[in-house]
Amino acid sequence: MAFSTKLLAVSVITVLSAGCTTVNPYTKEDQTAKASSGAAIGAVAGAVIGVATSSKHDRGKGALIGAASGAAVGGGIGYYMDVQETKLRQKLDATGVSVTRNGDNIILNMPNELTFGVDSSSLSGRAQSVLDGVALVVNEYQKTRLNIIGHTDSTGSASYNMRLSQVRASAVGSYLISQGVNGQRVVTSGAGESQPIASNNSEQGRAQNRRVEIILTPLQ
Repeated sequence: MAFSTKLLAVSVITVLSAGCTTVNPYTKEDQTAKASSGAAIGAVAGAVIGVATSSKHDRGKGALIGAASGAAVGGGIGYYMDVQETKLRQKLDATGVSVTRNGDNIILNMPNELTFGVDSSSLSGRAQSVLDGVALVVNEYQKTRLNIIGHTDSTGSASYNMRLSQVRASAVGSYLISQGVNGQRVVTSGAGESQPIASNNSEQGRAQNRRVEIILTPLQ
């Protein structure tokens, strides 16, 4: 019993430490996770239940499994997205892809200079390498939907830009599916020139508007 209790204590401390902080990939410093309190409480409860429901020889393993499961349940969707966000930031650090958080949604902004050539819908080798990293993370976290939206600048007709944005979003979605992402999780659409994030009156602004966004949202 003493050995199992020790294992329980170590398991809980480990999960509490992981649940309370995440690593900022830019500063390399620990930061408080958004749902750490609930995750910590869940970890304690899960570890206790894991020990109580396991055989004498499996109590250590039961504590570990229970603590991990309890942390996810206790932290809820926020904790699940926290961990996924941290892994995406680490994987995409220095790639040119920005990672932002809006509530429980994670937004990956892929600039066109990274993804496609001018008037092209063929993914660059660099873009494929980036999407390989995205696929690795999202395949680990299956409880999210990938909403992929293509955007263009205002050069050319609105109808042409809409079609181009749709084709580019589909190209990104198809590549992720080819890397093992469940197609039922992938939704693609085009916004054309309708959602600029900068002025189309300058080349710099137009370059910012040409992008593909991957918005990860929790599956309810």
